[in-house]
Amino acid sequence: MGDLLVCPMCAHEWADVPVDDEAEAGAPIIKDAFGAVLADGDSVTIIKDLKVKGGSNVIKVGTKVRGIRLVQGIGDHDIDCRIEGVSMQLKSSVVKKA
Repeated sequence: MGDLLVCPMCAHEWADVPVDDEAEAGAPIIKDAFGAVLADGDSVTIIKDLKVKGGSNVIKVGTKVRGIRLVQGIGDHDIDCRIEGVSMQLKSSVVKKA
């Protein structure tokens, strides 16, 4: 029926939406706290103070992180980066794309 697909069992109609190659491959799309899609090598800004586990340091709001790497399968931390010379992992929910 033109641009619509129709279920032969129940006659439900819906639009045929093309799928991204990345989404089709099964790779999850990682978004920042405001919904912007992140990619390897992007720069992000921290949006809330973060306590560093195992130390007394705090990463302040507004800290800019350059050259992030997206990782998968390591709990809920999906960004690997270096802040002030220390390698660490962040959640995408605490960053904003710069």
